[in-house]
Amino acid sequence: MLTVLRNTWALLLGLGLLMLGNGMQGTLLGIRGGIEEFTTFQMSLVMSAYFVGFLFGSRLAPEMIRRVGHVRVFAALGSMISAVLILYAAAPDWMAWAALRVLIGFSFSGVYIATESWLNNASTNENRGQALSLYLIVQMIGIIAAQLLLNVGDPSGYILFVIPSVLVSLAFTPILLSASPAPAFESTKPMSFRRLYEASPLGCVGMFLLGGVFSAQFGMAAVWGTQAGLSIADLTIFVSAIYVGGLVLQYPIGWLSDRIDRRIVVLWLAVLGAVVLMIPVIFDPPFWVLVGVGAVCGGVSNPLYSLLLAYVNDYLDKTDMAAASAGLMFINGLGAISGPVITGWMMGAIGSSGFFLFMGILFAVLALYAGWRMTQRRETPQVTSGYTPVSPTASIVAVETAAMVEAEDAQQSKARN
Repeated sequence: MLTVLRNTWALLLGLGLLMLGNGMQGTLLGIRGGIEEFTTFQMSLVMSAYFVGFLFGSRLAPEMIRRVGHVRVFAALGSMISAVLILYAAAPDWMAWAALRVLIGFSFSGVYIATESWLNNASTNENRGQALSLYLIVQMIGIIAAQLLLNVGDPSGYILFVIPSVLVSLAFTPILLSASPAPAFESTKPMSFRRLYEASPLGCVGMFLLGGVFSAQFGMAAVWGTQAGLSIADLTIFVSAIYVGGLVLQYPIGWLSDRIDRRIVVLWLAVLGAVVLMIPVIFDPPFWVLVGVGAVCGGVSNPLYSLLLAYVNDYLDKTDMAAASAGLMFINGLGAISGPVITGWMMGAIGSSGFFLFMGILFAVLALYAGWRMTQRRETPQVTSGYTPVSPTASIVAVETAAMVEAEDAQQSKARN
């Protein structure tokens, strides 16, 4: 691990600063939208726009990198991100914000792809799994730390928009000055959706549902907190709890899933998520209970993303794993686009509890579908590929790299047997 850190510290430092900027903008917009008196549905469209841009970026940015190179794409998209973060405060209109969110989602997707390519190139077959683990930890810590920075200024002013803009600008310094050369870029053509669904219906349906859960967490938590009347300090604690839960439970759940039928783990995690999320819907719990609900929600949804990737790979030949992972990420992105919109509609219809109800329903549907699939496919393959933690905020490069790590694990396991 120390060797990986020594070789990639500049990339990881830059990534941490990027996540500080990205983590601040989502929560800050939710708070500022309330100040500007935007409706819940208008804010849901603003939040959904990020995932539209991110999905397009995952498809178009690789071609941009192949044509003009990592450095130019990195610098151009980084400048775009820094400018957009300032323009939010200069143009407090929900339609302008939606357009800016498409741009910033596209730009972050391209920047992540470039950064992950460099990180992957700096790793070896022996330490690639450790590099991915460090990548996940830095992502989570960056988002959590970003919530703390929201307490240093007034969200109705400019300073909180300037801070993430400066952080993102600084993020490119260690990366572009790194001694690591820009790698040649290659991406895998996604597997057809039909073939992917035939390999694992549960994997496809589960990834679509998780896209809605994750986008509601990432995009609508601040909108919920504003509607519920939380102070900025309480809101940042709640959002931080989501990511702390995802970080803490990632590895124990991964360890368990490598030892028992992964479908059982998927089923009971989804049940846990559905039950816990019903607490704020049925009752009026104190704030500390809401923090616990957020931690459990994040602790369930983030590991489930990696778990479903590993489960699908159990049914595939190692040569197909990267292509399948690319397809699954696209399915997840489609689900993510609809998440904030439906959440916003439910919050407008029944109040702030609609935020929890939407995610609870998605977890319940996932649990029911997982249980039904266990009656349709009784035999399960031997778990040969290890669980590799991947954040839902990662780009296609990290997802495909995780598939490479799992393919290597499968090959080594087969050789031992």
